[in-house]
Amino acid sequence: MTRRALLFPGQGAQFVGMGKDLFRSSAVAQGVFAEADEALGMALSELCFEGPAEALNRTEMAQPALLTHSVAVLRAVEDVTGPIPAVVLAGHSLGEWTALVAAGALSLGQAVVLVRLRGKLMQQAVPEGVGAMSAILGLQSDDVERLCVQAAADTDAVVVPATFNGSGNIVVSGHAAAVARAGDLAKEHGAAAVKALAVTAPFHSPLMSPVVEPLRRALAQVSLTSPKTPVRSTTIDGYLETPEMIRAALIEQLTAPVRWEQCLKALVADGVEEARVVGAGRQMTRMVKRMRIGLKPSWLHALPEGSA
Repeated sequence: MTRRALLFPGQGAQFVGMGKDLFRSSAVAQGVFAEADEALGMALSELCFEGPAEALNRTEMAQPALLTHSVAVLRAVEDVTGPIPAVVLAGHSLGEWTALVAAGALSLGQAVVLVRLRGKLMQQAVPEGVGAMSAILGLQSDDVERLCVQAAADTDAVVVPATFNGSGNIVVSGHAAAVARAGDLAKEHGAAAVKALAVTAPFHSPLMSPVVEPLRRALAQVSLTSPKTPVRSTTIDGYLETPEMIRAALIEQLTAPVRWEQCLKALVADGVEEARVVGAGRQMTRMVKRMRIGLKPSWLHALPEGSA
């Protein structure tokens, strides 16, 4: 039997209209969106379906929206096809929260409230315009780490690798001036491209430290259980097996880099051959394909044809 992983996308994958067709054709999807709307006390579903994009792209809205959409896709498809066999789940940043919901470690209602708080706190941690993130393409991770150290020294500010996405795609995060300096140094050292990301806060950097204690307190109030299906972490080297490990990893990922490439290579080493990206994951599906690490990706975003 093929060993399969389910992967869940992170912030940046959202788009106006996501889940709208699924909602029309699946009572299960309608139930998922209704559960999220009730937990949040607002019409998250309407924001997903109709926008406006400016509101959906706000960190505190994008995170619960993406989580809800992925869960709606998974549950609606499984309602038609039966459970999708998977030996492990994983997610990119926010997607790790979605993986934990899919694995039964916490409820959808708990998760959307927590990630909305997470997004709000992340946005408030650094005034808009003070922080930045850029993708550096075409350099090795050791080179980028070294350039970040130099850029931080040059500017007396913070810049660190924030996500290791594979195929020479490494995102750096920190103070805007230091991020810009790291980009300039990367170009001088032969980077294929440096692309500023359309974000309003420097995620996965030490500048997110003000979020740690408020989110820790919120997580302490929530009942968690061990995942029914193993969840591989992208910030600690291993699987999230207990509530204590889950809480620690969700706090760690605020300020630590997302080691996505290392996570997927570990899955392959454990025998995983196929990955299904669940939700708004067109970009993630392409990302996995470009890695060429022996993991065959497919995109699960709609009901099987003819099942509506």
